[in-house]
Amino acid sequence: MQEYIDTAVTVMPFLLKGFLVTLKISFVSIIAGSLLGFVLGVIRSYRIPVVHTLVGLYIHALRGTPFLVQLYLVYFVLPKVDIDWLHWESSTAAFVALSIYTSSYVAEIVRGAIESVPRGQTEGAMTLGLKPLQVLWLVILPQAMRLIVQPMSGVYVMLIKSTAVLAVVGLSELTHQGEVLMITFPSKSLFIYAMIALVYFVYCYPLLRLANWVERRVTGRLAPVSLN
Repeated sequence: MQEYIDTAVTVMPFLLKGFLVTLKISFVSIIAGSLLGFVLGVIRSYRIPVVHTLVGLYIHALRGTPFLVQLYLVYFVLPKVDIDWLHWESSTAAFVALSIYTSSYVAEIVRGAIESVPRGQTEGAMTLGLKPLQVLWLVILPQAMRLIVQPMSGVYVMLIKSTAVLAVVGLSELTHQGEVLMITFPSKSLFIYAMIALVYFVYCYPLLRLANWVERRVTGRLAPVSLN
């Protein structure tokens, strides 16, 4: 038992160093991916013919291909294009790839939630003289939020777990730090994997609990919102 305690004390600082990289990349990507996905989801819900099709192709292309392939394209392929601002560092490439990947899932969640609100709500709000943006902000989104919060937490956890492949672009995130440590402590590989899993769990579990709390709060506060 003592040897495992000694191993944990030795490797934990390195795992925490990798975790900070994971935390920074995932946190920024969650914000950027959510904003982009929200805008795309709202746009797609209006079903403007050409725009709806283009956004749909964007979403299905990203959801239908592995994140690792997208990461390779962003980091290795795009810089070969003769455009200066596409020559980015590994951390920037990881941020861009994760944000775009996340936005495709967020967009579909937002679109589905908005379209689930009965059309009579929109018609009723329009008869009251509200403008389209007011209808969206005051009537549609408050009701759609009840269906957005929980699925969104699943997307965020997926994003966090996707950071485990960022080592391919040179980032020493949590999983990569653990794999390096396994070379030093080969007999403790299983134990180190368990520690990596524990760190991911400690990061993801509060996020899921927070989503449950927010969902209850949103449902409680917005239940009266209806024009039927």
